[in-house]
Amino acid sequence: LGDYRGVLGVEPAHALARRRVAELQPKVDPRLEKLKEETLGKLKDLGNSFLSNFGMSLDNFQLNEQPGGGYNISFNQGGGGGGGGGQQS
Repeated sequence: LGDYRGVLGVEPAHALARRRVAELQPKVDPRLEKLKEETLGKLKDLGNSFLSNFGMSLDNFQLNEQPGGGYNISFNQGGGGGGGGGQQS
């Protein structure tokens, strides 16, 4: 797919490359989405294994997008996602 896109970058009117991109893109997209979900799941597991040493989990943190384009991270001791990562004293 990347090679065909490279051909289209050099010669946008190349008919074979256009056909192949149209054929391959629907096959590649679900695979990439699955890979992305698996990777993020593994990263979350890694983060939770580290944070569990401190009685926390990633569910304790909430990421909020700001109107100006930035992000705000807030901490919720009770655990926001029901993941059960927070400990009560």
